[in-house]
Amino acid sequence: MAGQLGFAEAFLAAKAGQNRRLDRILKVFDWSPFEQVLKPLAASGGPGRPSYLVLPMFKAMLLAQWYQLSDPALEEALADRISFRRFCGFALDAVTPDETTICRFRNALGAAELGEALMAELDRQLGCRGFLVKEGTMIDATLIEAQAARPRDDRVNEEPAQADAAEPRVDPDAAFTKQGKTTVYGYKAHVAVDRGSGLIRRAQLTPANVHDSQQADKLVMGDERAIYADKAYASHARRAALKARGIKDRIMHRPNKHHPELPHWQQRRNVLIRAARAAIERTFGTLKRGYGYRRVRYFSLIANAIELQLKCFAFNLRKAAVLAAG
Repeated sequence: MAGQLGFAEAFLAAKAGQNRRLDRILKVFDWSPFEQVLKPLAASGGPGRPSYLVLPMFKAMLLAQWYQLSDPALEEALADRISFRRFCGFALDAVTPDETTICRFRNALGAAELGEALMAELDRQLGCRGFLVKEGTMIDATLIEAQAARPRDDRVNEEPAQADAAEPRVDPDAAFTKQGKTTVYGYKAHVAVDRGSGLIRRAQLTPANVHDSQQADKLVMGDERAIYADKAYASHARRAALKARGIKDRIMHRPNKHHPELPHWQQRRNVLIRAARAAIERTFGTLKRGYGYRRVRYFSLIANAIELQLKCFAFNLRKAAVLAAG
């Protein structure tokens, strides 16, 4: 059974299957609140209900992010690697989940929309442990390509209803947008990062054609001292709302038709803000290089949204374990 050691562990050498990084992650956090968040996934019975406990299954989802494993590869790794079994809580003589069970659990996690609640609990624990600086929140977005092949013609921002009925859309939630002179087909990850620690506090996924500014207010945590953002997020209403909440406005200024050239003080302010928020690019770089997040893995917004939140959750666990060790 998952969650407890089996008879076979008594015959293992002390360091057999040791993975110091995974061991540190296990020790840094209290996992019982996460188990409570996941409880709805285990509450209902019925045909096809997995016999595995929710917390070991969730930990398996995290292993898939750190090691960039597909469902079949994760099934094989859980069956083969002692360190993976120990991290999840699967006894050595226990049967581990197959790829169908893994897929079913991830889909249930996304359908139940538990990603935000899991991130919120993690944020609470990070705050209690003193890992979050809360000096300011950097908000930004990055484009992620779709797993599906591009539709036959690159009509930017086309509504699904306008598409040629004879042309199937494998991913109905993906969309086109422009990045400079390049057309991108896929999604956009909107992320709030704690300035100082580099930890991700909140993440939202949308089709690629959703403007950055539309998600901005959802990325404000409310307990930070300032919001750092580029000029895409600039609006009088947003600046006023931040002021009303006692949050410093560190959003870059942009020219408009009435003021085509910014005054010197605004230009200087933009330079300072740009330098202060540059660290968020390192976060995106780590997600894309270290977690393979240049392209989404699945074919719907729901499935890809939980993937983003799992990656952010895994990113924070690994980073917090390093901070705790230092």
